[in-house]
Amino acid sequence: MKRVFLFFEKVLTSPKGIEWIIPILLSPLSLLYCGVVFLNSYRKYLFRRSYNIPIIGVANLVLGGSGKTPLVIAIAKQRERVAVVLRGYGRKSKGTLLVSKWGEVLENVESAGDEAMLYSSKLPTSSVIVSEDRIRGIELAKEIGAEIVILDDSYRQHHILKDIEFLIEVNQKNRFCLPAGGYREKLWIFRKDVRTIREGLDFTREVYIDNPTDKMVLITAIAKPERLDKYIPNIPKYHFPDHHRFTKKEILEILEKEKPKSILTTEKDYPKLQPLEIEANISLIQLEINLNKDLLNDIRRV
Repeated sequence: MKRVFLFFEKVLTSPKGIEWIIPILLSPLSLLYCGVVFLNSYRKYLFRRSYNIPIIGVANLVLGGSGKTPLVIAIAKQRERVAVVLRGYGRKSKGTLLVSKWGEVLENVESAGDEAMLYSSKLPTSSVIVSEDRIRGIELAKEIGAEIVILDDSYRQHHILKDIEFLIEVNQKNRFCLPAGGYREKLWIFRKDVRTIREGLDFTREVYIDNPTDKMVLITAIAKPERLDKYIPNIPKYHFPDHHRFTKKEILEILEKEKPKSILTTEKDYPKLQPLEIEANISLIQLEINLNKDLLNDIRRV
């Protein structure tokens, strides 16, 4: 099942050769999907409104793997009294939860999800809220005294008026909408208020490994895990679907087979490994985003 999932993830983003047959066959459904989403998005946009608190949106158009999470962290570090509001993919809970409040972590990875826990650890002076209903998340942010909201995965929230919204440009071969491609939406003609930003032009990333060893095994459950390849040595790699919840049995089987000196994993995956209480050294892939001067000025003006 895991291999099937990873195969279709590859087809949705970067198919090769005969793999293009799948997107082409599904393209009529993509056209229908895009049409329905366009009409629904435009309807919501017509009734957008402000919520009496500054809002910065950060988004992409595709399924996972654009660097949105570290960009949110970098932006949040530029402001005071920030509340990050996100859906909380992969969590077992429902509704609106205050995951952390000004540095005090109130939930765990099971109830909050891996992204929310990463935000909580990397932003110790901010608050983190998960909610399927972003408006309820924004209202809770106001209740706890936030002075600014950063809306994670904001583009689809067309009904929420943002002070500024950054859309990360992603170049992938398959440009189809779902189900033939990885695009959830397109940059609609009525969304002229969005600022598209590009890695290498508007921001750069710095990647390093904390606590490396000479025999590591990569274990990760992020979208498009192949993007890590250029930053890590040639080692055994175990890729799981995005937001996958690791089991102790899975990890122990990998350790028994590879016998590494440490597990190499991402900061997003680490909160899901911690509760398993496995006796193994951890090497962490650390990612820092550096924002250019114009982007910094835009963030500070909000």
